[in-house]
Amino acid sequence: MKSGKAVGPDDIPVEVWKCLGEAAVEFLASLFNRVLESERMPEEWRRSVLVPITMKLWERVVEARLRKVVEICEQQYGFMPRKSTTDAISALRILMEKYRDGQRELHCVFVDLEKAYDRVPREELWYCMRKSGVAEKYVRVVQDMYERSRTVVRCAVGQTEEFKVEVGLHQGSALSPFLFAMVMDQLSEEVRQESLWTMMFADDIVICSESREQVEENLERWRFALERRGMKVSGSKTEYMCVNEREGSGTVRLQGEEVKKVQEFKYLGSTVQSNGECGKEVKKRVQAGWNGWRKVWGVLCERKISARIKGKVYRTVVRPAMLYGLETVSLRKRQESELEVAELKMLRFSLGVTRLDRIRNEYIRGTAHVGCLGDKVRETRLRWFGHVQRREKLVSRVRTSD
Repeated sequence: MKSGKAVGPDDIPVEVWKCLGEAAVEFLASLFNRVLESERMPEEWRRSVLVPITMKLWERVVEARLRKVVEICEQQYGFMPRKSTTDAISALRILMEKYRDGQRELHCVFVDLEKAYDRVPREELWYCMRKSGVAEKYVRVVQDMYERSRTVVRCAVGQTEEFKVEVGLHQGSALSPFLFAMVMDQLSEEVRQESLWTMMFADDIVICSESREQVEENLERWRFALERRGMKVSGSKTEYMCVNEREGSGTVRLQGEEVKKVQEFKYLGSTVQSNGECGKEVKKRVQAGWNGWRKVWGVLCERKISARIKGKVYRTVVRPAMLYGLETVSLRKRQESELEVAELKMLRFSLGVTRLDRIRNEYIRGTAHVGCLGDKVRETRLRWFGHVQRREKLVSRVRTSD
């Protein structure tokens, strides 16, 4: 666990356990063994404004045990080891590209769930754990975490009185993301097999089919499967997009109402367009870069700070925002140039240099120790290619499918 985490009601920071070394390991092992044997956690952990650090460590121990016995489907990218948003974005982009190249229609529905974390019924959680093969002892351990749990709401004028939390997963819990992935895996076990391609990142679901009727039917299956278990699909936020659309293909309906039809969609922070272009995504990356630059402009424009430090801050804060998801995008020279122009403008502002000073771009980059952005994009793309080559799961299968 990283240092600097906010402490819970027990006021024990994570740095205490790190400083104690082996003594902390022995004490925590003894404490966690007693909790596991008794299936009862300390009462102090049940009240949460912030989750106590020691409880977070206990949750991570339980999560590690559950991951050993629970197998989550390959379509789930959220909270899974060696998977990220880039995997899901890449799989979707490659799939859309293959259908465009083959001049075939691909119908995609981006499903949004209403308050997904807060709506998970506790009984469904226990059912899904048992169905996933979790030992009864660990089911009872997790049940104890949720038993008599209380919380408060903190605001500017103080905090409310305690109240019970009787539905949904715990917010801020280290265990909740995996429990949610397990619930989604069990609830979607039957319906995802009916879809041609289904991708999930936690509660962000993409359903893809070759015909509008088929994707509409699959959407209805998903709605029924989720709502009968206490989850709810948001009709107003669910959107539909068609690749290689023919005239008169219509739109998708959900419970008799038309789903909003779009030509572009922001999927996991990356804009995908039905026509395969990436111009809007490049503009979004430039905008994200400027947003990051403005957050740290006080440091970047401070004359007393060296150019090397400014370059390091830039590479840490601004450049990742500009590069996000670009390893999955085929950039043209013009679009790559657009990114580089924006980057050089930020660097010139940071170093207090204008174009009237007639200083070459190479000197600007050398002074700030910031390499060419185009080279960095190609580097991340090659790294991503190696990652996909080593994978035998869904991303690789999409890339090699016809």
